[in-house]
Amino acid sequence: MIFIDACLKKKTPYTPVWMMRQAGRYLPEYMKVRNEVGGFLELCKNYKKASEVTIQPVEILGVDAAILFSDILVIPLEMGMDLHFIKGEGPIFESPIKNENDLAKLNLQKAVKNLQYVYDTISLTREKLPKDKALIGFCGAPWTIATYMIEGKGSKTYSVCKKLLYTNPDFLHKILTLITETLKLYLENQIKSGVNAVQIFDSWASALECEAFFEFSWKYIIEICDFIKAKYPQIPIIVFPKGISGYLDKIYGNFDVFSVDWSTPLESASKILSAKYTLQGNMEPCRLYNKNAIKEGVEQILNTMKGKPHIFNLGHGILPDIPVENAKYFIRLVQERSSL
Repeated sequence: MIFIDACLKKKTPYTPVWMMRQAGRYLPEYMKVRNEVGGFLELCKNYKKASEVTIQPVEILGVDAAILFSDILVIPLEMGMDLHFIKGEGPIFESPIKNENDLAKLNLQKAVKNLQYVYDTISLTREKLPKDKALIGFCGAPWTIATYMIEGKGSKTYSVCKKLLYTNPDFLHKILTLITETLKLYLENQIKSGVNAVQIFDSWASALECEAFFEFSWKYIIEICDFIKAKYPQIPIIVFPKGISGYLDKIYGNFDVFSVDWSTPLESASKILSAKYTLQGNMEPCRLYNKNAIKEGVEQILNTMKGKPHIFNLGHGILPDIPVENAKYFIRLVQERSSL
């Protein structure tokens, strides 16, 4: 698999490429399936349909890897929290965690068992996916998941969660520890079900100042990486802490790929990290609105990463109103130009 070879710093005939959120709303085929089942969570829980939309970008766009269709918040959902997705607002937890009693109600083993629909999605997808295409599993980072569980929804300031961090750090560590232990078993079950690599998304890493990031986020990500690598050393691990360009010189850990967000200069990331890790990324997603912008972005990134281990991706998820033709053009261009 070209994607796995790139993760492991092996020579590849061209730069493999995929996109975060590649199974999503910009594809009419995805919307058709989603409308058939009734909603986002219903789609996540319907393993046959979730498998279908996981494979769609491989068949429609020709990407080099599929990523499991699911959501990072199925973890707290199956731990026992009441999750709803509300149009225009996003995910909402009716009763966020406020105290030790709330935390005590959450069940690690129940969550891991109740996520069987994810494992079934993986097994079916791996069975149907071409042998040369990798299947990526994933989870949210403990910090990012915790922000939703504590805030009750997405936030611009994370003030509730960060108030806890600075006034009762021991309690926040308890929450993060429970999430971390659950994620270890969750990713292990994903690997047993057939994923070829895993990615850990820390979407809200940038909410934390440097010292807090390494104590309350990175520490737990690395704990997960160490657990997986000890048991499954052959499985590549990708980490994606978004918005921490100022902390790159302090990054360490037992993982294979560092995914670079679009706001981080790739040249800087490469100078600091390429000796140890394959880099993934990091084209600005909005470039996909215009083919000239796509071409310019692809050329810049390929020139920057020439001769260095690299997986092409966007610096965040593809947006819902990107023309499908532009997405196809982007994938083809990367594969063609990087093979020269």
